[in-house]
Amino acid sequence: MGFNTKAVHTGVAKDSQYRSVTTPLYTSSNFAFSDIHTNTGYDYTRSGNPTRRAAEENIATLEEGVDARCTSTGMSAVTGVLHLLKAGDHVVSGNDIYGGTFRLMDAVFSRMGIEFTFVDMRNPHNLKVALRPNTKMVWIETPSNPLLNIVDLEAVASIARKHGALSVVDNTFMTPYYQKPLRLGIDIVIHSTTKYINGHSDVVGGVIVSSTTELAEQVQFNVNALGISEAPFDAWLVLRGVKTLGIRMAQHTRNATAVAEFLQNHDKVETTYYPGLATHPGHALAKRQMSGFGGMVSFDFKPGAMDLNVFFSRLNYFTLAESLGGIESLAEAPWFMSHASMTKEARIAAGIKKTNVRLSLGIEDTPDLLDDLKDALS
Repeated sequence: MGFNTKAVHTGVAKDSQYRSVTTPLYTSSNFAFSDIHTNTGYDYTRSGNPTRRAAEENIATLEEGVDARCTSTGMSAVTGVLHLLKAGDHVVSGNDIYGGTFRLMDAVFSRMGIEFTFVDMRNPHNLKVALRPNTKMVWIETPSNPLLNIVDLEAVASIARKHGALSVVDNTFMTPYYQKPLRLGIDIVIHSTTKYINGHSDVVGGVIVSSTTELAEQVQFNVNALGISEAPFDAWLVLRGVKTLGIRMAQHTRNATAVAEFLQNHDKVETTYYPGLATHPGHALAKRQMSGFGGMVSFDFKPGAMDLNVFFSRLNYFTLAESLGGIESLAEAPWFMSHASMTKEARIAAGIKKTNVRLSLGIEDTPDLLDDLKDALS
């Protein structure tokens, strides 16, 4: 099956009684046993639910993983994976990751005796230098958030594997439509399904996709034990949204490409970050490991070129809001908003500036979005 066919048909056939053409929403908190040893495969919704299972089957198929587990938020997916570690373990992470992930690592899991080193993952040599005997995990975002840096997944996976460490990729920006990290040797893929996979800005969720049965079993144990599984209704919304993922990603990308080309030539813009631009330092690598460039664009204003609040106030079709990946276009200032949870020093090390703007391009008509930006920048 092709990608869109998989997205539409995987996980649907759960209703043997009435044969509904969409997956039913099973809101029951518990399920009946026929005797003390026998049930239908489900006993309690925290541990398993037919609707959530449908969403897990669908996303695992799209990512070409062995199995998947849907979680209550994107951050609970991160939490479930980090709980594969124990006190004394060490993690090497990219230094330009989502601010909430940085905060969880730096301010929460570090208190549990887990050590973290944040490096520029664009150069695999930096990873090699950062490795320690107790390094058990390598954490990657590519393209990174918010500056869209590209990391060589195959190289990082190889380095981690030789060292005996798990490799984990946050694939939220690209989705399995454009990037399949497991094909390149990565062990675990996570998503904030709040973003593109759901795509309608009406649910929060996450997912963990495993490359092996052993990892899948460990992840399932963590998700159940921690109580971070996704509610049935939220899973139903994710499953509904993922069916149009491929179609939406194509339009997101068309809009992002047009906006990036416009911004890189604007006299108020200092730098435009989009891997689809030939001028992007990671463009060649992105073409090699991705089949498209996605719907995220960031840019830096030239110093003194424009007040951020004035710019945001002039936008009509871009909403000033955090998050990303919905059908509507969003704009935000990472230094002050999505990445404010990082320390000032970490933001500087990641290359995030106060003049940086992150755009999530929706599925509106391209000319309307370009006109909106032209008016706001005029």
